Amino acid sequence: MSESSSPESSSPFAAPPDAHRVLSLPARQRARAASMALFFVAGMMFASWGVHVPTVRDKFALSPGLLSIALFAVAVGSIAAMLTIARWIARVGSRTACLAGGLVMSACAALILVVPDYPLLLAVLALFGFSMATLDVAMNAEASAVEIAIGRPIMSSLHGMFSIGGMAGAAAGGALLSAGMAPAVHLALAAATSATVLVVASPAVLPHVPHHEHAHGGGNRWRSPALWMLGGIALVALIAEGAMYDWATVYMRDVVVASPALASAAYAAFSGGMAIARFAGDAVRARFGAPQLVFASASLACAGMIGALLLPYSATVLTGFTLMGLGLANMMPVLFAAAARVKGIHAAEGLAHVAGLAYFGMLFGPVVIGAVAQASNLTIGLSVVALCAALVAAVAPKVLARLKI
Repeated sequence: MSESSSPESSSPFAAPPDAHRVLSLPARQRARAASMALFFVAGMMFASWGVHVPTVRDKFALSPGLLSIALFAVAVGSIAAMLTIARWIARVGSRTACLAGGLVMSACAALILVVPDYPLLLAVLALFGFSMATLDVAMNAEASAVEIAIGRPIMSSLHGMFSIGGMAGAAAGGALLSAGMAPAVHLALAAATSATVLVVASPAVLPHVPHHEHAHGGGNRWRSPALWMLGGIALVALIAEGAMYDWATVYMRDVVVASPALASAAYAAFSGGMAIARFAGDAVRARFGAPQLVFASASLACAGMIGALLLPYSATVLTGFTLMGLGLANMMPVLFAAAARVKGIHAAEGLAHVAGLAYFGMLFGPVVIGAVAQASNLTIGLSVVALCAALVAAVAPKVLARLKI
């Protein structure tokens, strides 16, 4: 059977057989390098902001409640972007959207520790979240376009660049602050670095998303069963991932009774596992396919979490959390790649829909787990994470196979 007559060629997720020939080889290489730069910058700026959360608290003398509201302002801005920005991205193209979102994000970061009062801080943080989400949707739409143009998976390694950017941003921030640099100066320097990289990389970004014909439709994303299925899987997967960010260290301290230094290794083990798996994920996806990758990954995450809960010792818990990182790492890259290719929906629309649902999982999942832990204990609370991973392993491969991604 020829490639053009294969079942995959009629799939809502399939690129045309000659999609990788639309761009010249140098153009494809430049576009991929530009995408790597975009993901790195996004990770760097997110981490650079995170380093200064205690500084924001101290500068504005915020109570825990007021600090929570400030952090929630970022989430509100992000959710607002997910709900409203997709059609604008589809209209202006990924190059303009990436540059605009990234530059506004950088400007907001530079202003966080400069604004004179709390109301202005909330406004800046909301705009920071809005612009970062805009960049997030636009750069993932660009990444999907480059992936199709190249003709092989690259989404996981690009998300790996986000992780590398995050580690670099956190490390640089810690080092510069330890050397005596003022926090506001550090954020301004990070913002200037981000803006410079964005301006330099933007000419290589594809001006529009040259997806196959199905992805340029004007369909309503709210009526797409495929997007709701993918978004539901993303929500469940991000409940598990968000729980690890918020509760892994607490589990090490309270259940394993580890020292503060050893407890901090829980986050490092999980993050390290994610970074490693993301750089390996493209090759595995190309070799075995997305359904098999997601099934194996979710099963690994479930096994790791069950092991950490049943054997609450430092070595076994750190091993289990590493397996969790390895298992969850490629969920969002695969789901984003699928969302960008849904028949009749523009890539930006599909990505915004799935990313928005995923963000709700990340935001509210840890709260649910905390409520379960409050009613019982943290071990039972974190069993929700294992349940989420098992649910993804049971459902996601069937959905991806049905949609032929």
